Amino acid sequence: MIRRDPRAERDAMVVSRTPRLRLDRTHRGGASLTRADAPVAAPTIIHIAEPAFLVFAVIEAAGGALNRHDRQVIGAARTLAGRDAAVVVLTPHLPSQAPDAIGTAGGDRTITLPTPTYDPERSAALIAQAITDHAPRHVVFPESADGGDLARRVAALTEADLFAGAESLTPTQAIRPAQAGRVELRATPPRLISIAPDRIAPYHGAPHAADPLPTPAAAATPGGIRAATTLAVDAATIPLDQAPLVIAAGNGVTDFAGFLDLARALGATPGASRVVCDAGALPRALQVGASGTVLNAECYIALGISGAPQHLQGIGTVEHIVAINTDLHAAIIARAGLAIIADAQDVMQALRAML
Repeated sequence: MIRRDPRAERDAMVVSRTPRLRLDRTHRGGASLTRADAPVAAPTIIHIAEPAFLVFAVIEAAGGALNRHDRQVIGAARTLAGRDAAVVVLTPHLPSQAPDAIGTAGGDRTITLPTPTYDPERSAALIAQAITDHAPRHVVFPESADGGDLARRVAALTEADLFAGAESLTPTQAIRPAQAGRVELRATPPRLISIAPDRIAPYHGAPHAADPLPTPAAAATPGGIRAATTLAVDAATIPLDQAPLVIAAGNGVTDFAGFLDLARALGATPGASRVVCDAGALPRALQVGASGTVLNAECYIALGISGAPQHLQGIGTVEHIVAINTDLHAAIIARAGLAIIADAQDVMQALRAML
């Protein structure tokens, strides 16, 4: 008999590990039940040619790539769709490799929304037109600053109820907090749902096809926004808890002027360990950790930081961690997705030379 791998099943249900371990046990796209030492075959792409119904997943894809919240939204749509329905991902224009990423995240179809600049009115009109054209059973949005605004605009245009901030979702039940979190509101999933961040696990099953569908043609109506321009922001001025890319200096860094130059060249927000801030080498406002700032970044680069427990608590929700340290057995090395066993000063000089 093929033995189950309980560790792989548990890892597939993990939504976040800090401030406490959070598992989504309702998610049905978990790891396959195979032996841990069995040879891994090439994944079979799932094609749903005649879906029983459609579920829309509206993602933001900031920066041209799927972020953690986007994958959770597609995972929630995949949960609602089950095996017989198809997930249609509505996305802004993405690079050519995006269909593979969307398929891996669980999307069966893609609809590209031609909105190159910030225009929520036009985006809402396009989504409302796509709902009219394809009649999906559910439409899932991210409950974020822009995603939540877009969900409410679509609800107003389609005159449909919105179940906002869902924290648990199954095909038969949606749950969200109410009365300042004192009670839970349970309901049958309506057509429009927005998903709170870090509450529902992303999809971990076999990749789906992510075939393109035609772009909806919404009527051109004059909106309140006449022009929208993306302004360049100095990464050093972004608060640490809002920065997407953070690079931090630890006790292994001695050239702090060079460290700040490297941060500017990378377009990263600078941070520091408590040891560095206690020594006065960098301001206290840059301290990363439980006693400083807890990060919510996409990527964190740790230069010469060993990884004290308080520091690891401050980077618990970071998706990608790069650690540079001379100690192979440092705690930060075990936590990192990419570890470079080298002197931080040498790596800093090499990076500055490459940039």
